[in-house]
Amino acid sequence: MFLPARMRKLKIITLDQYADSTVRTLHEEGIVQIHDISERIQQDAEWAQILKPSKATPQTGKIASLLMKTTGLADFLGTVAPEKSMLETVKGFINPTIFDKREVEELDSEGIISKAESVLSQVESLTKVIENKLAALDTEKNEIEAALNVSEKLINFDVDFSELQSSEYISVMAGKISLENYSKLQEESANVTDELVILEADKDAKTEKTLIIITLKKYAEELSGILRRAEFEKFEISGLSGKPKDVISGSKSRLESISQERESATAELQEVASKWEDDLLVLKEELEIEKQRNEVFASFGETDKTVMFEAWVSEKQQEKALEAIEKSTDGHSVVESEEPDADEVPVKQDNPRFAKPYETFVEMYSPLKYNEIDPTILMAIIFPFFFGFCLTDAAYGIIDALLGLVLYRGLGKVNPFMKNFGIILIACGVWAFILGMVTNGFMGDLFPRWFLDGAPLPTTIAAIDAFVNPQNILIFALIVGLIHINMGLIIGAINNIRMGDVKEALGNQIVWIILEAGIVLYIFGGIIGAPLIVLALIMLIYFNGLFGILDISGFLGTLLSYARLLALCLSTGGIAFTVNILTGLSYEMLPVIGIILAPIVFIGGHIANLAFQSLGAFINSLRLHYVEFFSQFYLGGKNKFEAFRAERSFTKIRR
Repeated sequence: MFLPARMRKLKIITLDQYADSTVRTLHEEGIVQIHDISERIQQDAEWAQILKPSKATPQTGKIASLLMKTTGLADFLGTVAPEKSMLETVKGFINPTIFDKREVEELDSEGIISKAESVLSQVESLTKVIENKLAALDTEKNEIEAALNVSEKLINFDVDFSELQSSEYISVMAGKISLENYSKLQEESANVTDELVILEADKDAKTEKTLIIITLKKYAEELSGILRRAEFEKFEISGLSGKPKDVISGSKSRLESISQERESATAELQEVASKWEDDLLVLKEELEIEKQRNEVFASFGETDKTVMFEAWVSEKQQEKALEAIEKSTDGHSVVESEEPDADEVPVKQDNPRFAKPYETFVEMYSPLKYNEIDPTILMAIIFPFFFGFCLTDAAYGIIDALLGLVLYRGLGKVNPFMKNFGIILIACGVWAFILGMVTNGFMGDLFPRWFLDGAPLPTTIAAIDAFVNPQNILIFALIVGLIHINMGLIIGAINNIRMGDVKEALGNQIVWIILEAGIVLYIFGGIIGAPLIVLALIMLIYFNGLFGILDISGFLGTLLSYARLLALCLSTGGIAFTVNILTGLSYEMLPVIGIILAPIVFIGGHIANLAFQSLGAFINSLRLHYVEFFSQFYLGGKNKFEAFRAERSFTKIRR
């Protein structure tokens, strides 16, 4: 229970004609991790004499191409889905639609390829024309918007654009220039030629001028250089015809038509999406699974007639894996099971159901080492308690628990992470409720202030009333911290002793337990504890040198870190207390407006406090585990068990 799952390495040899069926069976079972032996074959001369590295199947490239096309088509149809209203979004969060898995035939690679080509051909025949039409409309829209933009800038010119087109002998340029640079332009252009016409539409402009410049072609290049230096913003007028006002009117009319045509085309695509979207999701999943199966052969070794591969499996699942291999090969296989090397074995956590949601937290810190103790169960018990200690407000705990329930019953149906997080949040909320009730915290002093005439909640334990005896809560927090740290020290000592490193256990874990025991005995029994303190100091110096004495301050700092439990507890209550005071003041000091303002202050203040303090409780509870607890024992590894599993969210095999 407190160790990762015991693993076995299977070496499987079978005839190549059964390789595909074996891979498919193991993929559906999802209980083994395939071990790549191709590199070993290339590097080990003895293996190289017997085996050659296998390769991904010839169909892999075709399947990958079809998968890419299917994904692109599904994403494209997803972009035309009608936008959901806020109410629909909230409903989807609370009660998401669950895809009804579709039964599919178990096809081989060629069958999947044929099916994919058929489905994609049908969908593309419907979407290609509409897609091309939309692309053409978008191109036309961009061109019209560009023409509209230019026309609006040149609207003060009563001239037909068709008369302003450059020709073999004439060059026409339109644009905008600052008033400061305009005078420089006139001076410099006069030095080039006097065969130049500059039309102005806004002669009284105060900051910039809009110009149309007409000159002979032979002067165009030199004038363009002058215009660039003058920071002349050029407008593209080539291809335009009609007066600016007419172009503006026609452009706006056409843009409205384009919008209507786009809506019509989008509606057609939405019809296609409603009919084919599920089929594409099913096909995409089938292709993804088939791609994995075809790629895994690159991890195998082979001879002319046989295939060899290795797989990791837990001892609990070994019998099931052996039966699956035996059945899929019709008995034409040889399987050898061996004890794995601890340095290379992938680690699979093996925790009871209530603790599994917390495995993510442990993995976030580091993958486990194969032979070390797994702290997930302890974290599943302690983390919600720490969260509740930091929050210590019954009302906030109820809200957090309800949010967790919404996640669990809502998005948790379709998202495993949200399901696990919902379970964690429920547990955290329950502890916050319990600790809030016994420390007199329910939205701060809500009940004592307005309902109980200053009396604490009936469930309050007077000795740990947060508003009266915070010093007792500090003592309790430090005691909890001491217990937590010692749990880590004991686990660390056990880990080191099991791995044969007794010196490490004595110098880094057991010494602190002896020192603590000595201090406790000295406090309660006087001189009787002195020998243990002296022994601990000698051990610190012996195992860690003179600098080992300095570790005492570090250990004390680690213990004092648990004072953050009190700090967050008081900050939650203090801010809630302040919100209640401001609510009362708003109501009493502003007779008319206060009736409206007081509820806003109360609700808004408590929502902000809940969000801020819940986040703080979550982060600090993690920190106490990662920094103060795990640092006492966690060794960490590098290999995590990754099951070779067919992930099926939209399909199920027809039996």
